[in-house]
Amino acid sequence: MSRALVIDTATAACSVALIEDGAIVAEAHDVVGRGHAERLMPMIAALPGGGRADSILVDCGPGSFTGVRVGLAAARALALGWGVPVHGYSSMAAIAATAAAEGEAAIGVALIGGHGELFVQRYATAPLAPLSELASLPPAEAAAAVPDGHVFGSGADQLVAARGSGVAHDRLPRAAGAIALPPALAQLPPSPIYGRGADAKPAA
Repeated sequence: MSRALVIDTATAACSVALIEDGAIVAEAHDVVGRGHAERLMPMIAALPGGGRADSILVDCGPGSFTGVRVGLAAARALALGWGVPVHGYSSMAAIAATAAAEGEAAIGVALIGGHGELFVQRYATAPLAPLSELASLPPAEAAAAVPDGHVFGSGADQLVAARGSGVAHDRLPRAAGAIALPPALAQLPPSPIYGRGADAKPAA
């Protein structure tokens, strides 16, 4: 048997799950907005066996700069302490994986980003695979970049409103949803995916 601890703090949700041999053993999911650092470790400790697992899977972003770093720091620390491997996945793929069951051949994912922009990416659903690169765009440009009728994520309402057509599904990544990720999308390096450049620019 192989048990994985999944940590997802990249967005407004603070979410953990234990997955063993393709089944969800336990999960906890709260939309906290802020305060992931205070919530995460007690959430893990409350899982069966204190969350102890044979491997760790963590959401690397894009999303909240602080949330991404909280999840990665916890995943790396636990992996080091337990002597187990840690891998990453994208919050965009996590949302697309849970949306694939809706029956659409291709979907758009839109998450609220920084400075009024949206993180956007398109996915094929069968099999799940990205159809475009991750981008951070103003809503009007995001709407032009995502033609799919169904859009999922915290920024879906904004994108659909800017486009004037389509169906928005407000959704955040959920740790337990990682069970639907194909192996290729669940074996990323445990490094931040910020989705846009740093706000601070070096002086010319």
